[in-house]
Amino acid sequence: MYSNSSILIFTDLDGTLLNRDTFNFDSIKTFLNELKNKNIIIIPNSSKTEDEIIEFNNEANFKFPFISENGSIIHNLNFLSDEFPDKIILAKKVYEIQNIFDKNINQDLKAKCKVISSLTTSEQIQIFGLPENKLKNVFKRTCTIPIKFVGNNEEKLLLKNMLSEIGLDLKDGGRILNLGDRINKADAMKKIIIMLQQKFKSKPKTIAVGDNHNDLEMLKNSDIPCLVKNNKFINKDLQIKNLIISKQTAPEGWVEIVKLALEKIK
Repeated sequence: MYSNSSILIFTDLDGTLLNRDTFNFDSIKTFLNELKNKNIIIIPNSSKTEDEIIEFNNEANFKFPFISENGSIIHNLNFLSDEFPDKIILAKKVYEIQNIFDKNINQDLKAKCKVISSLTTSEQIQIFGLPENKLKNVFKRTCTIPIKFVGNNEEKLLLKNMLSEIGLDLKDGGRILNLGDRINKADAMKKIIIMLQQKFKSKPKTIAVGDNHNDLEMLKNSDIPCLVKNNKFINKDLQIKNLIISKQTAPEGWVEIVKLALEKIK
């Protein structure tokens, strides 16, 4: 349960807490346990699906809330307070998103958006870097549609602008693009913070940890923003106040910057 002394760490998973290539985090499990014992609440905030994050939580022995599909759904809020619901859906459902997309995007751009669930298993394995037995959880989506865009950068920008005009968004998580509502990880994070502030009459202290484009709004809206080193993400032009950047990649980079963040937040 949450208390006024709790610190919240909102964290991305792939490439942030999990090794980008192997998805392993064995080397930092002892540190994660130390944080839990100090009443620090770790809230995964990922583009992953509910089933994927449940699998991670089980492996990490977490009994914390989590946020799935890039801020679309908040799960297990009742772990923080019995008065909170177990699930809050903030985004449009997949069928609504698909209908809006089909009615408003021209055929030329549609043809450049390859829905990843329709690709061959071998193509899916190559895109996600996962074994075949892990793919089923990737596609159990409520509010987002993973796609592979095969157009050029100019066409991609045109698509993003068109989606913005019709209330949708295309989020870049590194491996894939996710077509979804205009909801991001920060929206879900702020929803949790507001609920806790109203319930407990004080604002919680927050750390946010990410490694890519779709994490930036979450970082900007935290007390201590942290960026794990990602060799595929250029971060030199980021304008985020008090940003801590790790020297190491995940998962060791996660430990490195969380330790620094905790020193700052006390």
